[in-house]
Amino acid sequence: MISASIARWAERDQDRTNAIFRGWLEEHQDRLRELEAVTQKIVDQATQAGPVAQARLNDDKYLPLARQGFRVWDKSETPEKRELVRRVLTNAACDSLCSDDFVRRFIEWIDYYNELHFRVIRTLFRSPFSTRSDIWGELNNEDVREDSSEADLFKLLIRDLSTGGVIRQARQTDPYGNFIKKSPRRKSTSRVMKSAFDDQDEYVLTDLGKDFVHYALNEVVPKLPAPVPSEVRSEPAESC
Repeated sequence: MISASIARWAERDQDRTNAIFRGWLEEHQDRLRELEAVTQKIVDQATQAGPVAQARLNDDKYLPLARQGFRVWDKSETPEKRELVRRVLTNAACDSLCSDDFVRRFIEWIDYYNELHFRVIRTLFRSPFSTRSDIWGELNNEDVREDSSEADLFKLLIRDLSTGGVIRQARQTDPYGNFIKKSPRRKSTSRVMKSAFDDQDEYVLTDLGKDFVHYALNEVVPKLPAPVPSEVRSEPAESC
């Protein structure tokens, strides 16, 4: 009876191990099918964009970007992050706005930041010069205490994006692009500290943040085929 019990428990452990291994294989099969579809979509869009983009896909300088991007894509747990990676890799093939050093930084941002960070970025892209109060209204339009966990998380989002070089407080510049110092404010007599949801200081995307939006949040515009003489339009066709 003891021997039979031990053998039965061993079979159960093996069945459990097989089930875990089977689940692992099925999960990776699904992920590989999804990766194949993503890769094909990048190739298709590059093909539509023209021969320059097609050549870019086979460039030795592009392949390290693709490897970095797909590593981040593979460990991303949300469809939104995986879609951002796909757009960056597609635009990196079809657009020469930024060098590969910038593209690598964009992929690192996708890996590091989460969906709440991206919502802040989208808010400032749609509504530049928004205050913290405006941004909070887009994220979660509820009144919360200054010492609440929600306020702490919101301050962390703004700090992450500010120190990362994605957003900054709005400042005037001179004709040479130098930031002009703000005039000193009258010393506050209030006993409370500045609110996490301040409605005075305005925020904007940095130029690097705007480039990130161009690469990660915008879809590639495919190059249209050349029209025949009888179909020539007054406006030129767009290209990526």
